[in-house]
Amino acid sequence: MGGSFGKCYDPSGSQFGIPTYPWRYAPKGLATRRQLRAQGLRPGGQQIAAQVLRPRYRRGPLTAYLYRIDRAKPVRPMTPARWAALAKANLARRTCPKCRTDAGYVIPTSLGMCVPCAYPDDEQRAA
Repeated sequence: MGGSFGKCYDPSGSQFGIPTYPWRYAPKGLATRRQLRAQGLRPGGQQIAAQVLRPRYRRGPLTAYLYRIDRAKPVRPMTPARWAALAKANLARRTCPKCRTDAGYVIPTSLGMCVPCAYPDDEQRAA
């Protein structure tokens, strides 16, 4: 194995403490959190089984932790209380702190308020 590929290949876990594979070379039966979620699963409290590393220039490698698919549990269903909490959180993100109205979109953190309040003299406000 050449170059950076060999630096990321440690199936025994002697160098990194857990089995380590290069990006896109993980064995079957292991998945990241996102891959588990796409299958309707979650790690379910299990320990990290392995990791994949993607070398980068000038910075440390990207790391993704892998979990065993056979030990994963189904995603918990959303309850009415969770739906209500999510709706309340989204409403808070859409409410302008200056004019206290629902902007209809998530308030940009760069502005900290809705666009009409941030740019009151803008002619497109009425449009």
